[in-house]
Amino acid sequence: MNRCPWCGNNDLYIKYHDEEWGVPVHDDKKHFEFLVLESAQAGLSWLTVLKKRENYRKAYDNFDVNKVSQYDENKVKELMQNAGIIRNLKKIEASINNAKQFIKIQKEFGSFDKYIWSFVNNTPILNNWNDISEVPAKSELSDKVSKDLKKRGFKFLGSTIIYAHLQSTGLINDHLSSCFKYNN
Repeated sequence: MNRCPWCGNNDLYIKYHDEEWGVPVHDDKKHFEFLVLESAQAGLSWLTVLKKRENYRKAYDNFDVNKVSQYDENKVKELMQNAGIIRNLKKIEASINNAKQFIKIQKEFGSFDKYIWSFVNNTPILNNWNDISEVPAKSELSDKVSKDLKKRGFKFLGSTIIYAHLQSTGLINDHLSSCFKYNN
């Protein structure tokens, strides 16, 4: 079975590739989870974050956006002491700020899902890459979404992080054309 080469032989990467990456997400909780994890990943490998994912779920109240939006200084201190997550103050503070902005988008659009999918007219973009070297780190679309999120007060969500979000949540299908997931 052919897979995208980035997952290599790592079981966690393979499971993520086969079951999640590029599968269209229409659940706000899952969108929020990925936004927190992807912003935490900045400057690190995705595998590092995947290994800490269950710890994040526990530390972040199973990514309940309403609870995260209410985190205070004491909770920030607690998170900074949690060795199971990435202990970066700016990333932690950004996740709390982004929860607040996420809720504003939900109120304005009815859901974050409606907001984010509107950028692709509710239809996933199917790219046709033959080699992993062709897959970009960002695009005009991720630039546009990132710029809009920044305008709405989000932090730590630049174009590269947003491109990763668009890939992971299936708005963009960047599976290589030789990958068994390409047309799934």
